[in-house]
Amino acid sequence: MNAISHAAGRAALVALALLSATASSATADVVPLAPHRAVYEFEMTDAAAGSGVAGITGRMVYELNGSSCEGYTQNMRFVTVMTNQEGVETLNDLRNSSWEDGKGDKLRFSFNQLQNQIATDTSQGDATRPKKGGQIVVDVAKPKKKKVRIPAESFFPMQHARALIASAKAGRNIVTGYLFDGSEKGEKYYWTNAVIGKKYGGSSVPLAAALNLPPQMETVASWPVTISYFEIGKDKEDSLPSYELHFRYYENGVTNDLRIDYGSFSIRGELKDLTFLNAGKCIEAAP
Repeated sequence: MNAISHAAGRAALVALALLSATASSATADVVPLAPHRAVYEFEMTDAAAGSGVAGITGRMVYELNGSSCEGYTQNMRFVTVMTNQEGVETLNDLRNSSWEDGKGDKLRFSFNQLQNQIATDTSQGDATRPKKGGQIVVDVAKPKKKKVRIPAESFFPMQHARALIASAKAGRNIVTGYLFDGSEKGEKYYWTNAVIGKKYGGSSVPLAAALNLPPQMETVASWPVTISYFEIGKDKEDSLPSYELHFRYYENGVTNDLRIDYGSFSIRGELKDLTFLNAGKCIEAAP
């Protein structure tokens, strides 16, 4: 169940520019993201025999504030109820807060996981990209103090998000790289492969009305995106992805039509409410 919450959280935190982009080159493009608050409702869409899962429902609230010049603050809470084949329900509550500077050089993160109102997992710390180069240093404060080093070219969440949008607008359809968000005890990172589909065209039905979005979303460009997450390690080199995220990504950073595929079952999140928040304190340059 923890994996479900973390994966769905990443769908929002991804809230991604060459064929094999590096963190330093991808953020060269200025991609303004709109501060907003989004509410999603989740449900299970299918499950294979033997998955052990009979049903999943949930609700996620995600909030983004800031800008590239003052940094981005993300707050997310994702609550799910999973029912197994014996009819037993498990309540899972994931809460995440993070701040990431606009250049993708520093990330502060805090994750808290509760299962049936009992704390089961936590992580808190800072990740810094050294100015002189070299591996990213992660100072983990919780669950226990330690230093972790991850590949220098790793993406942080907002940096990844902006790389995805920059690539989509430039007509590039593949973005690969390591991704670190501070979850799972502040130590784990994934190899990711993102595939960006063809830009959505016009529709005879007004987009905003059809998707229950604010009117200003009518003219915002969007693309279908699929991100596959792979475990790191020599014994994982030829393995299938741990899970895949599918979503519609708008150039202002809003996501819709989320789907998480675990192979044996999948869940879908639908955007139910979207509110744009006050812009950051600085004015960003046009891309």
